[in-house]
Amino acid sequence: MSQNVQQGAAERTVDHAAAAERYLVAWNATEEGARAKAVAAAFTEGATYTDPLAEVAGHDGLAAAIAGAHEQFPGFVFRPLGVVDGHHDIARFGWELVAPDGSAPVAGFDVVRLAEDGRIRSVLGFLDRVPAR
Repeated sequence: MSQNVQQGAAERTVDHAAAAERYLVAWNATEEGARAKAVAAAFTEGATYTDPLAEVAGHDGLAAAIAGAHEQFPGFVFRPLGVVDGHHDIARFGWELVAPDGSAPVAGFDVVRLAEDGRIRSVLGFLDRVPAR
């Protein structure tokens, strides 16, 4: 992902790309313990996540949503799509869900709001490409 670091009004450095990278690490964590650790590193305790298929809050809700994605798409990996764009405490970035055969049947775009410590406090997700049911 592209590096996008911006000075905030209070001279606080915001690293949007690092936040997006931690986000994808959490979404790629398949083992429960590793997933809990990655979720805690990427998200604040009260973080919210809303997309067309889920609306959850907190570390437990996020971990459950991630586990559900891995149950539905076993062996798939989330990878960045394009560059991270950000300003102030907001970032947006694309991603795709890649199958073991290299195809990417799912792709989306997320807008996140960051807390003071750089972790994500809210996610608004959009699905751009989904498999036919």
